[in-house]
Amino acid sequence: MDQVEERIPPLTQLTEDEQMLRDAAADFAQASLKPLVEEMDENAKLDPGLIKEFFEMGLMGIDIPERYAGGGGTFMMSVLAIEQISKVDASAGVFMDVQNTLVNNTFVNFASDHLKEAYLPQLATKKVGAYCLSEAGSGSDAFALKTTAKEEGDHFVLNGTKLWITNANEADIFLVFATINPDKGYKGITAFVVEREMEGFSVSKKENKLGIRASSTCEILLEDCRVPKENVLGEIGKGYKVAIETLNEGRIGIGAQMIGIAQGAFDAALGYVKERKQFGKAISEFQGIQFQLARMATDIETARLLVYNAARMKMAGQTFLKEAAMAKFYSSEVAERVSSMAVDLFGGYGYVKEYPVEKYYRDSKIGKIYEGTTNMQLSTIAKLLLR
Repeated sequence: MDQVEERIPPLTQLTEDEQMLRDAAADFAQASLKPLVEEMDENAKLDPGLIKEFFEMGLMGIDIPERYAGGGGTFMMSVLAIEQISKVDASAGVFMDVQNTLVNNTFVNFASDHLKEAYLPQLATKKVGAYCLSEAGSGSDAFALKTTAKEEGDHFVLNGTKLWITNANEADIFLVFATINPDKGYKGITAFVVEREMEGFSVSKKENKLGIRASSTCEILLEDCRVPKENVLGEIGKGYKVAIETLNEGRIGIGAQMIGIAQGAFDAALGYVKERKQFGKAISEFQGIQFQLARMATDIETARLLVYNAARMKMAGQTFLKEAAMAKFYSSEVAERVSSMAVDLFGGYGYVKEYPVEKYYRDSKIGKIYEGTTNMQLSTIAKLLLR
């Protein structure tokens, strides 16, 4: 056997640019984000100065092309940055996740040249975006939405209510999904670009949440909201395609958020068990504790490989629907399991806000719910396996 087989690089092997962005995001999270986490969680609000720093760091337009003032990076770079930010604060992690994997990607993949030129430079440098799909009766059944869009002259007039809209308080640019013909079902759904200042648009009730409290989650009201026809994003009646494809990518971003939460909780627990002493020695010396740590670390690495694999497949132009669903499902399970064990390892201290693990535990729960519940991910995986 004279010929040496080419070795396949591990999924965790990063390019130089990916390493640089990951390290820059990690440094930013420690220096600028960490000192504000407790205050932002208590106040249920992102610090305005921090939002400005996110833009200055280029973290809000990572894979927007350079010709639109973006970073010209890759989807994997967004995943890595979301993971590092979420290790410190999941609220900040989902803030940049929605911007990069949902809003920016929708514009890059589906918008007309006119809309790209009008909005991508703003999203890359100064304006926050939000993605408005969910409604009271439209959650897992995403296309049962009731928001309507009626054509009137050179505008569409939108009416309806959107719920659970992440970044709504901070956003100026909203991607809103409405139906132009309810009789056509999902084939009537169309995507619109709506600005906060447009007539008939308003941000209403802000939810008081269990976790990711600094991330704003609000109700959106559309009351005869007039949107210019040129602000239709993609084709009329093809909004379902925009939503499906973008959410598939967004689930990988949520996976990155979840492995960040899990890693942050694990790191805190690992440091604590080395210091905490019982029966005359550090509790890390007990085999029962060691086995728990081993399980946690293995879970995190498995979830990370699933997330990175889905991201790499997306970048390679391969079909990644099953892999994204697996990554989102498993990473959310791991985040909850690992953060719960971290609370256990801290004992009574894990249950109080003086220590970080109770927040990781609270933040982890949303992973099984938003951007596709666990049951919806399992349904997707099963259907693709049986196809």
